[in-house]
Amino acid sequence: MTMKIYFAPLQGYTEGIYRKAHHLVYAGIERYYTPFLRMEKGEPRRQDMGRLLSDTNGGVPVSPQVIFNDREELESLVGTAYSYGYRSIDLNMGCPFPPQMKFGRGSALLERPDVLREILPVFGEFDGMEYTLKMRLGVNDTTAWRGVIDILNRMPLRHITVHPRSAKQQYKGELDMAQFEELLKASAHPVIYNGELRTADDIHAITERIPGIAGVMIGRGLLARPSLAAEYAEGEEWDYRKRREHLMRMHEMVYRHNVEKLCGETQTLSHLTPFWDYLEDEIGRKAWKRIRKATTLQKYREAIALI
Repeated sequence: MTMKIYFAPLQGYTEGIYRKAHHLVYAGIERYYTPFLRMEKGEPRRQDMGRLLSDTNGGVPVSPQVIFNDREELESLVGTAYSYGYRSIDLNMGCPFPPQMKFGRGSALLERPDVLREILPVFGEFDGMEYTLKMRLGVNDTTAWRGVIDILNRMPLRHITVHPRSAKQQYKGELDMAQFEELLKASAHPVIYNGELRTADDIHAITERIPGIAGVMIGRGLLARPSLAAEYAEGEEWDYRKRREHLMRMHEMVYRHNVEKLCGETQTLSHLTPFWDYLEDEIGRKAWKRIRKATTLQKYREAIALI
């Protein structure tokens, strides 16, 4: 059986034009998620609202992800998204970064079952809204999920996505697959696997090892090989020429958008160069280094020409 693939949000990388261009050039992605929306000074952060309202979201299967620390924040964020026509929201209980966790957001909610109980009524407040949830196994260890799974099972979720590490590990260290499989058994919802998937073989391996999962979520693996989901869906590896042609088509869309929308070469380059951060293996070290060193759009274009 072919697994559904979801594109994980990564701040600074999977912005609106990136998602739009990827969707137009490649197949194989079930749904994209925005980098998280959060509250700032009592209202949705202005920068996040720009993402929510961007015309690049049109025609793309995208769901806003929200990060919150209590019922009031969740109601405000969901209500804002709802008012602009969104009918699918992803709840962030997986962010491992201290600046968010110190405010009780992200993975910190795994140790706040009282808050999870308090937000249960919110799910009935917005008619037609569907919810998914992304989480880790715990904060300091990988067993904290056991203390909240019964509450999560009471939430009307389409699925939960699980990264089988603790927040303390961030993105390093061993994946606790034993605890992941225990959570899979205990969950009343379909479970999506997220973590260390970089090749089609990796996707096949995890689905063979854990046939009960409902899909996979990939972030860095897709940044490093944007064709990954399409190759998996087609059941064959693309040759380099085909990968390069698609990659350059996608980049051209991102390039044109940023040159037209942004002011000044410095700002434009700051939005263009991250496109290549994970692509050294795809484009070669020489071009990759030249792109990173480019200080003008002319030098940037000269570096791109090396690919």
